[in-house]
Amino acid sequence: MTTVSKEQKRIGIIGAGPGGLTLALILQRQGIQSVVYERELHDTSHERGGTLDIHEESGQRALKEAGLFEEFQRIARFEEEDFRVVDKNAKIYVEEDSDSESGGAGTRPEIDRGVLCDLLLRDLDQGTIKYGYKLVKAVSLENGMTELHFENGTVDTVDLLIGADGAFSRVRPLLTDADVEYSGLTMIELNILNAAQNHPELAAFNKHGKMFALDDHKGILGQLNGDGRIKVYASLRVERDWLETSGIPFDQPKEAKKRLLDLFSDWDEQLKDYIRYAEDAILTRRIYMLPIGFKWNYNSGVTLIGDAAHVMSPFAGEGVNMAMYDALELALAIARNRNDYAKAILEYEEKMYAFSSVKAQESDYSLQLTFSDNAAAKMAELMQSFQEQFEGQ
Repeated sequence: MTTVSKEQKRIGIIGAGPGGLTLALILQRQGIQSVVYERELHDTSHERGGTLDIHEESGQRALKEAGLFEEFQRIARFEEEDFRVVDKNAKIYVEEDSDSESGGAGTRPEIDRGVLCDLLLRDLDQGTIKYGYKLVKAVSLENGMTELHFENGTVDTVDLLIGADGAFSRVRPLLTDADVEYSGLTMIELNILNAAQNHPELAAFNKHGKMFALDDHKGILGQLNGDGRIKVYASLRVERDWLETSGIPFDQPKEAKKRLLDLFSDWDEQLKDYIRYAEDAILTRRIYMLPIGFKWNYNSGVTLIGDAAHVMSPFAGEGVNMAMYDALELALAIARNRNDYAKAILEYEEKMYAFSSVKAQESDYSLQLTFSDNAAAKMAELMQSFQEQFEGQ
């Protein structure tokens, strides 16, 4: 491993999600040391989110630069790219079978968030991550450095600060007054454990991948995870305060499921089984976004990656991929400009703005289509147009 110079300026990364970890690891492989400050007391990646599809042009490129691509290929689930779209009557509009079409060698293999983070953590030097460091505020100093104030009472100072701390970033206010906006979509996350064993008929209907049931500006989304669970997202176009005003006791799963089933009362019974069979705690998620094409004021010692920079809806599968691609581009820019972090930030941000604005547009378009009138039919038309374009190349 390349020896780190004692004269190197301090780099602080806020957040130990996939983006922050990828950035720290690629920097480490370039012989550049960083410190990752994580608010949680330990790694909680297995408790958050479901399975992720890692894209060839972004997430996989970052894994190659991090030296993890071969291991990723060994553990990723290439056979779980199946995709089915139905309406509320379970009429099938889209049927994609990864086994038949790609022979198990698709370009967007699946991996659970926790497994991906385990992979990144395995190669990081011990001590790179400081757990239990929740950032309260960051203060720009006259010398260009940034002072970090943590909830545990620690105050630290860094030459380069990188916010990898998600939609509600505590670093972003150093760069802009803009904040995230509610997208109009709220998702209720449930889990069907050991689906193949406990509910074989539903598991067969879901297949090896994702099932989207779309109608009435609502959705029931099923996503097979690597541990055999189907992660379910009951998705609704509702006002921002709906979680508080709906009267549904989300802390009482049994009663909450009954009330959710009422919202899908005229949907196919097998689709409603996605809610009936859920076994553990319910999580509620409002979906937020930053304005498409969002930019901030340049700061020679501060920048952002991932959701902190361009949070967007999950309906193009770009979130984790963009975070990892940001990490790749920023790490390489820092490596090219080891003595001039200000120049590195300029190089990175120029590329990031251009790439992320396109992906944000795609994600917003997908969100609007997914919860529009006749959404299942529209999605089928869109995917057919993609196939025709591919065949015409």
